[in-house]
Amino acid sequence: MQHDFSIPTRGQGLYEFTRDVQAWVAAKGCQDGLLTLFVRHTSCSLLIQENADPEVQGDLHAFFARLVPPSSDPSMGYLRHTYEGPDDMPAHIKAAMMPVSLSVPVRNGAPLLGTWQGIYLFEHRDAPHLRQVAAHLS
Repeated sequence: MQHDFSIPTRGQGLYEFTRDVQAWVAAKGCQDGLLTLFVRHTSCSLLIQENADPEVQGDLHAFFARLVPPSSDPSMGYLRHTYEGPDDMPAHIKAAMMPVSLSVPVRNGAPLLGTWQGIYLFEHRDAPHLRQVAAHLS
């Protein structure tokens, strides 16, 4: 069973799509199995992260912004791939550091997430995008 999730973004940040995933898994009728998610882009990532306090997402975004600043920052002067904008190569670096796929067990017809866990697309580009996440349920 496969599906593509389309996730619109409005620039850098974390976008939760847990409910969409839960609804799709429930509709498939699979009681026990494994859900695999894969983002089909090179400048964003997938994360399982706390979904109770939005400050967590803000702090994660701030941390990675400090860790990998835009290519216009003097500390990033060594970068050569800059013609797609100051956020592009840093987005590729962040995507290389974070997961682009996730595996989540399914039990009793639902992804086996912890109480405060949510599934997020982490957008690393400044401009809005429509991101595609492929799902496979077995």
